[in-house]
Amino acid sequence: MLRIPFLLICLFTLSLNAQNTAIGVGEKLTFTASYNMSGVLTDLAEVTMETSAVKTSKATLLRLKCRATTYSKWDNFFKIRDLYESYVNPKTLTPYLYNRDINEGSYYKNMKYTFSHKTKTVKTVQKKKKTTENKTVKINSGTKDIISTLYSLRTFDFTQLSIGTNKVFTILFDRKEVKGKVTYLGKETISTAIGKKTCYKIKIESYSSSTLNGTLWLTADANKIPVYGKFKIPVGNGELKIKSATGLKN
Repeated sequence: MLRIPFLLICLFTLSLNAQNTAIGVGEKLTFTASYNMSGVLTDLAEVTMETSAVKTSKATLLRLKCRATTYSKWDNFFKIRDLYESYVNPKTLTPYLYNRDINEGSYYKNMKYTFSHKTKTVKTVQKKKKTTENKTVKINSGTKDIISTLYSLRTFDFTQLSIGTNKVFTILFDRKEVKGKVTYLGKETISTAIGKKTCYKIKIESYSSSTLNGTLWLTADANKIPVYGKFKIPVGNGELKIKSATGLKN
């Protein structure tokens, strides 16, 4: 049930190549994910987003890790233990490796990507409970995985956008390129668990499907952290609300 909403949360993104001045090592953002159940908005899961440094033989990469975990009282109803992580260039957030590990009820899938930007190809390995499949897919310039795209949004200079400006993004999800559109709606001040924040308000729409849409609020400061999100799908709607933010770069 939550697989589509959590994907939507991650789709509040732009495909950008700006230099990263907003995200550093040791950042941790914690959110409450809510879903409308029988007309009542109910807190169902916790979402965490963390960054750390990973040294390789050639470079030091930035690890972007996102976890979604249902609260224990909901585990018997629908247990979620999802992991999304991307290993990127710390300055450009260009992805090199990506891992997605999905455990939702009886459903399990693991997907790994290895990016080759020079050849515009991605080597993929998909594992399910009883099968493993290897496949190489072609991508266009600027295509990223879902997590590196999410973080890339925070590198953008929103002060240069006029209200109503549209930007496009492209992600590789389940071995397919997915395109979408982000529209800048201006600034808005909202109350959050970490205080009252003036935010950049953004609308998200998917070109591939009219079933995914929503709105995201990013703090209008040097960190540009997401503090609130609303999403809507045919079977319901929900929210993402920040609980805490530590280790911010600025």
